[in-house]
Amino acid sequence: MEPEELLNEEKNNEENKKESPLVSLEADLKFFNESIREVSVEIMMEGLSNYPIFIAHQHELKLGELILDRHDLNTEWSIHASTMEEFVEKGVIKEILKERFTKSYKNPYEFMCVFVVVPEGANFIYYPYVR
Repeated sequence: MEPEELLNEEKNNEENKKESPLVSLEADLKFFNESIREVSVEIMMEGLSNYPIFIAHQHELKLGELILDRHDLNTEWSIHASTMEEFVEKGVIKEILKERFTKSYKNPYEFMCVFVVVPEGANFIYYPYVR
């Protein structure tokens, strides 16, 4: 680390906070709230899955089905709809961890299950639907 970086550490922290993709993700999830809720209910009502998963990403992805395109909607994030079953089939969720996933899965009428994909990796979050 250079001495200039130490002196500017506070400034760098502020820049990093501003650049966090999670800030724009939260804004987009609020914007997409009703659309995601409708797709989630549709997935469950049609008997496709009791475990809908929405994939938030900012690049090309071959998992799930694109439902909200950031280019068309002028947002930061695109959203794909998927299911736990597809995640198991594609090996994203290992078969031996399926039961643990279902036990930790939150009420899909109150929370959207979002698999957030960023260059550093990916992780599940549960985001409450806005009423």
